[in-house]
Amino acid sequence: MADGERGWVRGPTQVLRAFRWSMQGLAACWRHESSFRLEVVLFVVFAPLGLWLGENSVERVLLVSSLLAVLGVEVLNSALEAAVDRFGPERHELVGRAKDMGSAAVFVFMMNVLLVWALVLLPRLWR
Repeated sequence: MADGERGWVRGPTQVLRAFRWSMQGLAACWRHESSFRLEVVLFVVFAPLGLWLGENSVERVLLVSSLLAVLGVEVLNSALEAAVDRFGPERHELVGRAKDMGSAAVFVFMMNVLLVWALVLLPRLWR
């Protein structure tokens, strides 16, 4: 959305509106996307575990932010799918490719979670 005449300056009203729109987006994702709901449940389980297992603030940030990144990419993937589905249910090669790429992005970030958690936590097994 364009900022209009005021440019980058935002007052409390604009910030509140942006926050409300963000919450509407998260609510829509929760309502319509079972993958998002599952990932939120996993975040609720693993984020406290990451905070507990991290030995310092850097490790805690890495463990928790890798989980949070999955949620962000899932929201983007869901937005892409909703926008593409707007044009109808008929199958098209480019629509399929776009959806597959969005799904692949979520997968890459899930692999990032495994990598981060392994690199942070596995060396402790060999101490």
